[in-house]
Parts: sequence; C-alpha cells; structure tokens
Amino acid sequence: MNLFRNVLAWLLLAVLGALLAQFLVQDAGYVLVRYRGTDYETTVTQGIALLLALMVALALLAALLRLPFRLWNRHRKRRARARLIDGLAALQRGEYARAEQLLRQAADGRDAEAVARAQAARAAFARGDDDAGNALLDGFGERHPTVRALVLAGHALHRHRPEAALAALDFPQAQPLPPRGLLLRAQALAAGGRSAEAYGLLGALRQQQALPASELEALQAQWAAQALREAADANALADGWDALPPALRTEPAVVAAYAGRAAALRWDEAATRSLEEALDARWDEDLAALYGQLEVARLDHRRAQVERWLAARPSSPSLLLASARIAQQQGRWLPAEDALHRAVAQGAGAAAWEALGAGAAQLGDEARARRCYANALRSQRGEPPLDVPGRDLRQTIVDSAAIEDRDEHGLPRLRG
Repeated sequence: MNLFRNVLAWLLLAVLGALLAQFLVQDAGYVLVRYRGTDYETTVTQGIALLLALMVALALLAALLRLPFRLWNRHRKRRARARLIDGLAALQRGEYARAEQLLRQAADGRDAEAVARAQAARAAFARGDDDAGNALLDGFGERHPTVRALVLAGHALHRHRPEAALAALDFPQAQPLPPRGLLLRAQALAAGGRSAEAYGLLGALRQQQALPASELEALQAQWAAQALREAADANALADGWDALPPALRTEPAVVAAYAGRAAALRWDEAATRSLEEALDARWDEDLAALYGQLEVARLDHRRAQVERWLAARPSSPSLLLASARIAQQQGRWLPAEDALHRAVAQGAGAAAWEALGAGAAQLGDEARARRCYANALRSQRGEPPLDVPGRDLRQTIVDSAAIEDRDEHGLPRLRG
C-alpha cells in the first residue's frame, strides 16, 4: 500500500513538472535582481533552476553536517541493544552482578530504559542488595510508574512482606494495574490473610487471562479454602460457604477447610453436614478420615453415618479409622481395637498404629503401647511392623480379608 502511494505521488509530481515546463517554454519570462548596485538578469526558468539547485545544495550540506551525529546515535543504540540482550541473558543464567552492570548501562538510553532498569533492579534484589535495587527504581522518577510498582511488589512478595507489596501496587500513578499487577495484588491479599478479597479478583484475572485456566481453577480452590479458614465468626463462615459455586462445595480441600473452621467455632452440625454431603456426592478417603478426626460432638449420629458408609465400603482404611476414633470417644475400646487392627491391615498406616498405642496406654498396657508407637514410626519409614501380642491367627486373617465393596445398588465397586 505504501509503494502504491509513493508511485502515485511521483506520477503527480511528474505531471505537474511537465505542465510547468510547458508553461515556461512558451514564455521564458524575465527576472532582474539588483543587489548593492549590481544587476543580475536571467529568465524565470533559469532562476527556478538555480533556486532548486541552491536548495539541493543546502540540503546536502545539512545532511553532511548531521551525518556524524546520526552515526553516533545509531552506534549508541546498537551498543545499548547489545548490552540489553547480554544483560538479560546473564540474568537468566543467574550472573546477577554482571547482569546488573550491563543493564545499568543499557538503561541510559530512553528507548530501553523501562526494561533495562527494571531488570537491573531485579538482578540487584536477587543478589541481596536491596539498596541498589531501590536506587535503580528511584531512577525512574515520574516515568514508568507501573513498571516500578510491579518490580517492588514482586520483590516484597518474595520477601514475604504482603503489606509492602500492596502499598506498591496501590500507587495512584500505577493505575489501572495490568494483568500481572492484578495477579500480584491477589497473591499479596491471600498472603496477608485477606483471601476473600483475593477470591473476589478471580473474575478480573479470568477476563484479562492473567494465568492459564487450569492454574486459575487451582487458585480458586486454594483461596476459597483459605477464606473459609480465615472466617471471623459463624456468620462470615456461612456467607462465604453459601457464596461458593456448587462445584467447589464438593472439593475436598474446600470442604475440609469449612468443616475444620466450623468445628473450631463449635458449629458441630455444619461441620458434619458438609462432610456428609461431600462424601455422598464424591467419595474421598481424606475427608472420611477427617470425619472421624474432627473434635465435634454428635457421636451417635456420626457412628450411624460411618456404619452406613462401611456397609458399602467395608475395606476403606479411612472409614475404619474414623469408626475406631468415634468408638474411642464413646469409651468402647474393644470395637475400637478391632476396627484399628482392620484399618492397619487395610493400609491405614501410622495413624492407626498411633491410635492403637494411645488406647493401649489408656488401658495401662505400656509394653503394647510402646510396640504400637514403634510400628507407627516403622510404617512411616516403610519398614515391616513388629508383632503385637493379643491377636491370634484367625483374627489376623479376618483383619486382612478383602471384602468386596459394593455401591448402593449392590453392584461391585472398582478399586481406585
């Protein structure tokens, strides 16, 4: 398109030149120039030609005079570009001192100042010289406030200072924040115990595509769980839970956070109900273990619920452990011991051995308690357990028997 415009412009000039030449040939005209008593006579055609020649000569002279400066500026830009490239490469290699030196030099040029000065500050921060990094950022003055805010916020978050990161991002001249600025702000809010506000920025982060969708989904679950754990009272907890989308209310990490906070606030019914609904919707061994581990009342209700689940999943180690813990809280040691031995045989590991040791200690059987605690350590190390007295061969076989799990329709359930 530019070539077409240029050709058209030159054609128009040629046509105008031809018309002017034809006009001048018909009548050459007469020009008289008198300067300090001297007369200069010529035709209009020659006068125009002389004037054009003089203009061309002046233009060539000006170009020759500017040529050294243009060559110097081109050399300076080429050298600054080379320093910028070498400095960024050194920064990627971890050569922070060399990277800072090269990027400082590259920052002298206005074209690359924003990138060079910001990366030089990052190199200074990376080698632990905060004073040099802050001095480089202060060199921006009133220029590039957004870049300065992003570098300061990223460094503050790396040093676990979320309030300083928020102060840098709240700088008025840095608004509106770009996508990376919004992400840093959300991360600083979450790190500062304000996860509910970070959760509220997810919509803007999705709209601006600050992260891939899979990472945003992971952050959504993480910040939702943190916000529930940070709820100040039962009302705030209920409001936060009700505001979550239905899919998150069956996410194990989110449900565990809600149940744990509800139990801490002595809201026993909400804690158990959330776990029951989540487990009925989607089974999770960790949530089943938490159901028996929470320090809440409603022991009879929880016992009946665990027995209902055990009817469908008799070999679940988490359910067996939960059943044992509830039985222990009710003072029923013999059923608890049987459930714990079966949980150990089904792979419950150190947690079941610790519960067995605690029960033996309560009964005054210190030798057995010590052996159970030793087995808990051996289980964590992947070593075979020591024999525990009191279990005959028949009981050991029953503990290890694999009972077929069936769903609510009586059909066999595939093992995960």
